[in-house]
Amino acid sequence: MSNTANQTASIADVQGAADARRIAIDKVGIKGIRHPARVTTRNGGEQHTVAHFAMYVGLPHDRRGTHMSRFVEILNSAELSLSVTGMRQLLITVQQNLAAHSVYVEARFPYFITKKAPVSGVASALDYDVIISGERHGTEDHITLTVLVPVTSLCPCSKEIADYGAHNQRAHVTVSARVAELVYIEELIDLVEEEASCEIFGLIKRPDEKYITERAYDNPKFVEDMVRDVAARLGADARILAYGVESENFESIHNHSAYAQIKHDKTAETR
Repeated sequence: MSNTANQTASIADVQGAADARRIAIDKVGIKGIRHPARVTTRNGGEQHTVAHFAMYVGLPHDRRGTHMSRFVEILNSAELSLSVTGMRQLLITVQQNLAAHSVYVEARFPYFITKKAPVSGVASALDYDVIISGERHGTEDHITLTVLVPVTSLCPCSKEIADYGAHNQRAHVTVSARVAELVYIEELIDLVEEEASCEIFGLIKRPDEKYITERAYDNPKFVEDMVRDVAARLGADARILAYGVESENFESIHNHSAYAQIKHDKTAETR
C-alpha cells in the first residue's frame, strides 16, 4: 500500500459516521459549480459550453453526511455529454459512487443556434437558456429538458379594434418536457417559434424587419393562445411523457407582463 493510501486509511471518515437523530435528508450535495461540457446538436455535431451544475443525493437517517468531493471528482472524471443518454449515465455514476438510492442532477447552460434572417439571409447566433435535469430513485429515472425561447407576440385584440397597427411585444416561452427518449434542443425551439406570432433573430436588415412585422401582424396570439398551441404540439409527441409550458409577454402598453401556464402529466392518463 502506498504512503498516500496509508494516510487516507488512517484519517477518520467523519461524513460516513452514524447519526442518531433519525432524520433523513431529501437532498444534499453541491450547487453552483461551473464545468465544461459538450452538447450533441441535431445535425450530428457538437457544441461546447460551460454549464452550472447542481448535484444532490438523498441521505438516509442513519448517515451523518455525504462525501461532497466525490461530486467534483465525477465531473472531472470524463468529458460530460449533456443529452438524455449522457444525463442518465451521470445519474447512475453518482448513484454508484455515493452509494445512494436517490440522485438529482441539473445542468444549466446557454445554447447557440446560427439563424439566417428570413429575407436577406444574413446569419447570426442567437442564444437560448437550457436546463437538462434528471432524478433517479433506485433503478427508475426521469429526464427533463427545459428551454426558454424568446419570440414575438402580437395582440389579437389590438389588431381587431385599431384602425391601423397593433401592439406587440417580446415574449419568453419556457417549455419543460420529461422525455422517454432523445429529443433535441432544436426540436423544442422550432416548436415554440412555429407557434409564435413570429420568431426573432440576432441580426436583420430592413427587408427582414418588414417581413417580421407583417408576419406577426398576420399571426396574432394572446398569451393564452401561445401556451395552448404549444401544449397541443407537446401532447401529440409520444416521446414526451409530461410537459409544462409557460409564456410571459413583456407588455409594450402596460407596466406589467401577461402570463399563462399549462402543466400536464400524460402518464397519469393511463393510471
